[in-house]
Formats: sequence, structure tokens, C-alpha cells
Amino acid sequence: MKFAVPVFPGSNCDYDMVNALRDILNVPADLVSAQATNLEGYDAVVLPGGFSYGDYLRSGAIARFSPVMAAVKDFAATGKPVLGICNGFQILTEAGLLPGTLQANRSAQFICQTSELIIRNPQTMFTTAYGNQTKISLPIAHGEGNYYCDAQTLAELRAHHQIVFEYVDNPNGSVANIAGIMNRQGNVLGMMPHPERAVETILGSTAGLGIFQSLLSHQQEGAHA
Repeated sequence: MKFAVPVFPGSNCDYDMVNALRDILNVPADLVSAQATNLEGYDAVVLPGGFSYGDYLRSGAIARFSPVMAAVKDFAATGKPVLGICNGFQILTEAGLLPGTLQANRSAQFICQTSELIIRNPQTMFTTAYGNQTKISLPIAHGEGNYYCDAQTLAELRAHHQIVFEYVDNPNGSVANIAGIMNRQGNVLGMMPHPERAVETILGSTAGLGIFQSLLSHQQEGAHA
């Protein structure tokens, strides 16, 4: 399984992601320019965290117009997995690949801490490796992680089991404690917590490995189908 990690001006978690994929999970991963126009040859895309284009206008609002995002949309339309983490989640909402929006934290302050999460949907291609585990703890680090959507959208997210992660303590004020959602097709996931920062013991936790292990297992199952 080969991963593409698009890099925007201001991305700062791109190398963390590549390290997690290459060095910890031993899978190929390439940094891909925001100016790239196709993603042929890749099996999954991960949009990393950071401050794309300085978070001017809104977080992710400028990045959505980068050439690579047209390629990401085409890629997602094929059913292949797309994962957006933190700023990547913000970009996915701005690009219309996920519903809702990410707003300023309720506290109006940048939050950097470890947060406990409820795995609300353990049956996605991103979560099956967690098995019967219902809670994990992952780092968060954001100023605009307050997820918002209207009541109708929230009802649809719930009806179609698109809410994948919820906060236990809701540090940023997100509606319905939402920490991560997926599209209705189940192949695009956006989440504010950083699984790539929890992939080895020296970092204090390996709880983030399950996200990537789930994708690898999904790929292997598809190859044998």
C-alpha cells in the first residue's frame, strides 16, 4: 500500500506522517506537492496537519484551491481512502469532501493536550483494528477545531453512522462532541486529533497506530477479494 502525503505551504506535520508510515509501519509514502495534478499509483492519501497558506481567510480555505485538491477529489471518487488530520480535516470540509465546518475553539485559545476519544463507529476502514476497544487517547493541537454543522446535517451524520470519533471532554466546543467524521461512502475521514503523534512508545502512546493498521488490513482484504 502506497501513501501520498500532499504538502501545502505551511504544512508542519508532513514529515511526522511520513515517519509514521515509512519508519513505523514500513509502508511506502511520498511527499506530494500542492501543485501536483494527479495521484496515480497511490492507494491512500493523507492530508497532514499544519497551517496551510498561513490559515489566512479560514483554515483550509486557500488550500482547497491548490491543484492537488482536484486530484484528491478524483481520488476519493474512486472509493480509495482519504484521511485528513487537523488542518487536513479543515481542508476536506472547505473542499466539500466532508460536511460542516471547523471554527475557532470555544475558548478562543490554541489547545495542545491529550484528549480521550470514544470510537463511535468501529466498523470503518479506518477503525477496525481497534476491535472491541471503545476509547483511545490521542494528542490534539489546534486553534480552530470546533466542529459545527446544522441540525439536519447532524441528523444525517448520525443516521448514516458517519460520526467516527467523539471527545469525552469536548475541549473545543464541537457540536455533539464530534472529533472525527467520514463521508457517507465511508472512504473519506477527517479528524482533529493527531494519530501520527501516537505511533511509538517514545512518543508516549501507540494509540494512533490503529488508524493506519486498519487501512492496511482493508487494503489486504481488498487484494484477496
